[in-house]
Amino acid sequence: MTVTLPPPCVILVRPQLGQNIGMAARAMANFGLSDLRIVAPREGWPNEWAIKAASGADWVLEDARLFDTVEAAVADIHYLVATTARLREMLKPVVTAEAAAREMRTKTAQGLRCGIMFGPERSGLENDDATLAQAVLRIPVDPRFTSINLAQAVLLTGYEWFRLADTTPPERLDPGNTWPASNAELVALFEHLERELDTAGFLFPPEKRPAMVRNLRNIFMRAGLMEQDVRALRGVVTSLATARVKKEQG
Repeated sequence: MTVTLPPPCVILVRPQLGQNIGMAARAMANFGLSDLRIVAPREGWPNEWAIKAASGADWVLEDARLFDTVEAAVADIHYLVATTARLREMLKPVVTAEAAAREMRTKTAQGLRCGIMFGPERSGLENDDATLAQAVLRIPVDPRFTSINLAQAVLLTGYEWFRLADTTPPERLDPGNTWPASNAELVALFEHLERELDTAGFLFPPEKRPAMVRNLRNIFMRAGLMEQDVRALRGVVTSLATARVKKEQG
């Protein structure tokens, strides 16, 4: 039986623009996050620009809760992660988005409530805000350009939470009416190819032939050939050999 864990809440601390709140809500909806908490938004709440920017993720905004202080917004949270690019001399565990998602899933399974806190767009979280968190989340980026907007940060963290519950099977090829080639079929291909290469004088000089044969076989073994692939390749070898013989016979 698959157990669906309650997703973490998202706390936006003093967001500056309604559009950014809306885009953050849209990112939340993409990855199953719905508990949005907004602390002292600069442009007030509700905000029409947020609704427009949410692009249909209205339920996230409709259920959003407004708070005057960070302390009130995180009062019921047992494990809080603060997203910030600066540690500011605070001794806290620093985690990636993936590590944070794993920890939150573990704690949520234990019945604990988790949350991810994001600071104002321009300045980020203040020291007093980050102090309330159990860990600091850092998103690795190219040092030449470290700026990530609010919605991007929410999207990245939401993705990692959602990804860990993904049940999509690993990518694989649909074999259709063919199957992976057996070792016997592969060896027959190798021997066929090597006979023709010997005839063409490619596997020369003799002392280097064993190494050349091993290299060729390893190339095909890495390819993961199917039965149909082997038949096609043997047809190619036969065609090239026939063309060579016709050319030699003039």
